[in-house]
This record gives sequence, C-alpha cells and structure tokens, in this order.
Amino acid sequence: MKSIYPKSCLGLAVAAMLLGSLPVVFGESSPAKKSEYKFVIVPKVVHPWFDQVNEGAKKAAKIIEDQTGSKVSIDYRAPQSADVVMQNEILERSIATKPDGIAIDLLDGEGNRAVIEEALSRQIPVVVFDSEPPSGMSLTSIGGDFAQQARVAGEKLAELLNQEGEVAIMQGVPTAPNHRIRAETYREVFKKYPKMKVVAEGIDNDDIETAQKEAAAIMSAHPNLKGWVACDAAGPIGIGIAIKEANKVGTVKEVGLDDLNQLIELIKEGVVDSSSASRPQMQGYWSIIALWQQGLGVPTPGKIDTGVKFITQEMAKDYTGL
Repeated sequence: MKSIYPKSCLGLAVAAMLLGSLPVVFGESSPAKKSEYKFVIVPKVVHPWFDQVNEGAKKAAKIIEDQTGSKVSIDYRAPQSADVVMQNEILERSIATKPDGIAIDLLDGEGNRAVIEEALSRQIPVVVFDSEPPSGMSLTSIGGDFAQQARVAGEKLAELLNQEGEVAIMQGVPTAPNHRIRAETYREVFKKYPKMKVVAEGIDNDDIETAQKEAAAIMSAHPNLKGWVACDAAGPIGIGIAIKEANKVGTVKEVGLDDLNQLIELIKEGVVDSSSASRPQMQGYWSIIALWQQGLGVPTPGKIDTGVKFITQEMAKDYTGL
C-alpha cells in the first residue's frame, strides 16, 4: 500500500499548505529557527492503538528533521490505566519540561480542561487527537468523524441482523469524548429500527481482558443477544474472544472498531464480520505537523479529518494497515 506520508520537499510543501502554508508566518516577524524541538504525546492509556499513533508521530519528526536540519524528539507518555487524574499528572509533568507542543487524547474534556489551560497560559501549543476539544476551547483536533465511524458500523450490524434482534454496545471509557459520541450514535442508529433493541451496555475502559469479561457476562444474562458493536479499539477484540469461548460464532454477529492485529485475525477467522477503522498513524503524524506549524506562528484548522476506512473479510486477508 502506498505510504500516507510525504517523503520529499514537494510532499512537505503540500502538507504544509494544507495546514496554512509553510513559508507564511502570521505576525510581524518569523520566530527564530530552533535547533531542537520536543513534542509530547499523551494518550488515554497504554494500548497498541496508541503505539501506532506514536509511530506516525515519529515519521512526522523525521520529515521535519530531514527538511529543516533541526533535531526533533517525541516524548511518548502513556498512563498505565485510563484514569483522568493520572493523565493530568502526566500533563503537568510534561508542562514542566517546557516542550514545543503537547498532543493529547482526552479521557475527560472537563476533567482535563484546567491542565490544558495551564499549558496554553505558558505558550505551549496543544492539539487533541482521536477526541474533541473541551467545550468552548479553540484547539485543533486530529481524527476521523466519530459519529460517522459508529454510524457505518451500526448500520452494518443492522444489515447483518435483518434489522431485528437484541444487541449490545461496549462503551469503552464513557467520559472520553470519542467513545461517548460513538455510543450515542449507535443508540440513534438502532432506535430507527423498531425490531432492534439495545439490551445491555458494557464498560471496558479500553482494556481487552475487561471487555472479554463484560461481554461474557452480558451474553450469559441475555441468551437471545444477536449482535455487538464497540466504542473503542480494545472492545471488539474482547467481545470476539468471548464469542469464541461461548461457542457463538455465527450466532452472535459483531462489527468491530479500528484495525488492531488481533481484530484483523478475528475478522479473518469469521468471528467478527468487519470493522470501521480510524487511522492512528495518520493522527500521530498530523498532530506533530500541526504543533510544529503552530510554533511557527501559523494558524491551523479547527479540524484535520483523517477519515474512516471500512475493513471487510476480503480486505482483511492481505491487510497491512492504513
């Protein structure tokens, strides 16, 4: 598959134009060129999906280094659990190092607000990825359309079930803006079909083992359950494992979310029908480019849409990533 990343001066120039034009600096004078830049990435939790975000960020760092001669480092700081207090502590420690920018995937918009405001007050650029900014804050967000991603998955499950039957939703982290938007969208989709009913909603906190246990308990409590969707990348993997363990492959349908390797294998096996996937590497890449541009004094868009891709069983056979 062709790389999504620019590899030449022309590619970087085109990328920069999308973000506000590299040569143009808004203000009376251009900021002095720095010999070294440090950007911080703070995801929701330690997770393979965020490892891909980090990989994309590193590719952006190399592009900037190659084109400018400046050294660029990525400081990746993942909370051990999906806990907003822990995430805020990491943010506070990151601010103290005076980085050139911080990219964060919010666990709780309101819970993260005060620390983000502190970073901005110290003139540290902040962008959010795979999330939405706290209400009223003008921050660039990088990611896909969460509602669209869920709508595609929800409609596919409705199609698989002939628009009838009991279904369940794995919420992920309910306070996380992207997970909340997806859950709300699933409910709206299923509400359109009178013969479909959401009978249960699990919370896995973006953890595969927790998702597996939640899914197993819900299927035991609802033996007539016919289908599953998820709001996070860990959820569909845990659900798929629970379906296999309960010997309900083919009986209980699942449409997944994102494209972690374990999920792709479950799609190949026929345990999961398909998946509505975001682009984590692209989100990491554009997060760093946006922060770098902001440091140059260039305004960046309110939203950088990295899109959604739907992965079928046929596509999963030779799938190598987005």
